[in-house]
Amino acid sequence: MTQAPTPTADTVRRLVRSLTKEGEAGTGAQDAAGPDVRPVAEEGGSTTWWVGTRHVLRLAADREATARRRRELRLRDLVRPHVPVAVPVSVAHGDWAPGLAYTLDTKVPGGTAEQHEVSAVGEADLAGLLTGLREVPARQIEVLGVPHAPARSLEALRRMAVPAAELLRAADEFDAALLHQLPPQGAAQLAAQPGAAVLVHHGLRGEHLVVSADGRVRGVLDWTHAVVGDPAEDIAGLALAVGSPAAVRAATLAGYGARSCLRGLWLARCDTVLALAERLEGRSDSPLPLLRTQLRRAWEAILLERVTEFREEGPDDADQP
Repeated sequence: MTQAPTPTADTVRRLVRSLTKEGEAGTGAQDAAGPDVRPVAEEGGSTTWWVGTRHVLRLAADREATARRRRELRLRDLVRPHVPVAVPVSVAHGDWAPGLAYTLDTKVPGGTAEQHEVSAVGEADLAGLLTGLREVPARQIEVLGVPHAPARSLEALRRMAVPAAELLRAADEFDAALLHQLPPQGAAQLAAQPGAAVLVHHGLRGEHLVVSADGRVRGVLDWTHAVVGDPAEDIAGLALAVGSPAAVRAATLAGYGARSCLRGLWLARCDTVLALAERLEGRSDSPLPLLRTQLRRAWEAILLERVTEFREEGPDDADQP
């Protein structure tokens, strides 16, 4: 396999300068030395670059990422009419190296969910996002070739989280007894329901939510990992990004019932326990402060779990543990 070149500031500057000369994109930051470019470290380091003050350039590092980038261009156009928040618009796209794609997108103004707290109105924005994703026509999604992702087994995830929780307990990072709130029968009752698959962003992390200073959610970035799958995965992502109470309130506003909300909540909780344990064991280089923050957010108590009991289901309990 041919080694992909490493993008540098000069690589990016030459590419953007060529686009500007061709009239395809203006950067708003041109001078004698070329456009002002700088890497966006929190979104992939040297493969994602700010270009001036109005654009962001994303470079695919391999053929798989190239396929995702090209599919994302069409997926964003499909999703845009269905959601109440901004989806980035590409002003130029092509190859920055043989077989490796780039897209130059307009910057969505605002900070991130890591910088600004989402307000009650922002939660309504998130509800509109979840509702819109559910309403994107399945046939059009299929035409784009968006992959299907099988629902994860919550019971298998819970079993993996148990020893990880003990490791965190020994490191004084987590109360392992909290995981006992989800017994095996509870995980079984929160299994994904057949026929519930929808379009899932699958990356609703804090850095992908554009949030204004007043707490409104203004946009959603990076649609490259979107799949047709379990909507609880996006509820789980929101739990890590904005906290479990806000995520559950948004999902409830979007029409999701107790089962989906609790499933998303426990996916997030098990994921954060595993991620922090992996980092402490040296098997990950994710930032420790972020992992600890995500753990705290996912394990925030919600009213729903205080009033819900796991029990045997009847025929009318489709979304009600």
